[in-house]
Amino acid sequence: MASDKKALHVEVAEKLIEALKAGTAPWQKPWNSNGLPSFQLPYNAVTGNRYQGINTLSLIMSGRNDPRWLTFKQASDQGWQVRKGSKATGIQFIKLTELRTKRDDQGKVVKDDKGNPVKITVKLGRPVITSAAVFNAEQIDGIPELVKPDLSKLGWEPLERAERLLQNSAANIQHVAGNRAFYSPATDGITLPLREQFDEPGKYYATALHELGHWTGHSSRLDRSLMNTFGTPNYAREELRAEIASMLIGDEIRIGHDPGQHAAYVENWISILQDHPFEIHSAAADAEKIYTYLSDLERKRSIELSVFADSKKLAQHFLANHDQISYNGTIYQVNESLKNNRFKMEDLGSGQQFILRKDDLLYKNLLQAKQQQPPVLSVSEAVTTQRVPVIPSESKPTHQYKR
Repeated sequence: MASDKKALHVEVAEKLIEALKAGTAPWQKPWNSNGLPSFQLPYNAVTGNRYQGINTLSLIMSGRNDPRWLTFKQASDQGWQVRKGSKATGIQFIKLTELRTKRDDQGKVVKDDKGNPVKITVKLGRPVITSAAVFNAEQIDGIPELVKPDLSKLGWEPLERAERLLQNSAANIQHVAGNRAFYSPATDGITLPLREQFDEPGKYYATALHELGHWTGHSSRLDRSLMNTFGTPNYAREELRAEIASMLIGDEIRIGHDPGQHAAYVENWISILQDHPFEIHSAAADAEKIYTYLSDLERKRSIELSVFADSKKLAQHFLANHDQISYNGTIYQVNESLKNNRFKMEDLGSGQQFILRKDDLLYKNLLQAKQQQPPVLSVSEAVTTQRVPVIPSESKPTHQYKR
């Protein structure tokens, strides 16, 4: 007899339709006065890993206040007890490998020294979607009390991290007086109102990161369909992805959220989900890709800065080509590194060129000066002591994806 149980994406779509009508969809909920969302994204109570994709929406809309979830086995392994009569919540995950019993060339089971069958991990020919049942921490006896996040112990300042995320993206962002915030696929640029027009800094960054979500859809990045007309289903589909991604990013870096931005798309979202329930699965998956893309940019920049800092520290331990070192009333420049620990040097004050050896006293003095002194000006700057101001370029405002 065939099971009449609904697919997970159908269940989530139906719940989301009702939540949208009531104004209680996850991204429609306001954030509290502490700059935290009115909920935490669900995560596994044992591993600490956040649930992803459609599982995030399914667990958020389960009606539970505790964000922690785990399987029956995980609870048992921790010495906790699932309360009798508790109803499990279904999630989905993709299996890429499977644990199987090892067999020899004759098909016989291979056993270890203790006589137990040997298990091996086998890569599946294609990904398999499978289901699992999880319980909320509110259904578990013995689990420690939930410790809510403390902003003072995050290790970063939320608004500063949001600013770094914008900077690390290297997106073309311009600020124009007015009330429009949008991303234009035609120019690959983001236009935002002036910062001072927002009544809270968090709202500025929430808006900026929403548009940055659209920015990831450019053909040179995640390549989503962006050339859509405002008010069409395809336009609303892209907005749905950006909203879910904004929710994920906002939870990660703890910035505010303005739920009043979504009214224009609610009817379209309801219509799409009624006609195509699987759309919520696709939208959640794309939102995770947006989140991952932007997070990877942040990590990559962090690694680059770390490597740069390490290379700068290393460079302080020897002279290198093009070093300019202020010492004894003049500036010495390393023109070229030669064989046998020799350097072709130039006294930029007198123009005299000479060969310097590593065992020369002047080498030791120059290396010490390099380590102790801040970077010197270029020759022209040292002579004129003038600095040229940087003039920001201008770009023409356009219109496409907007809040």
